[in-house]
Amino acid sequence: MSILCLVDDKQVPLYRVMWVAATPHFCGEEDCLREGYYEVRLEQGESVWANQQERDQMIAKLEAWQGGEEIPEDDDWE
Repeated sequence: MSILCLVDDKQVPLYRVMWVAATPHFCGEEDCLREGYYEVRLEQGESVWANQQERDQMIAKLEAWQGGEEIPEDDDWE
């Protein structure tokens, strides 16, 4: 199992993830580029922004990694 998960165009190491947002970002600012995306908070105050599919994939990989379950290596996970 890879310890990396693709979010946007970045390979994020699972061990750097602090939390994953349950709801999409909404701030109401007219020029906001992140509305509708889910925040994936990383250590040291960094964040990456995921669409719903990437968010769900990140959660699945984190659960499998934490639980020690093997995730099949196929194209659906990358």
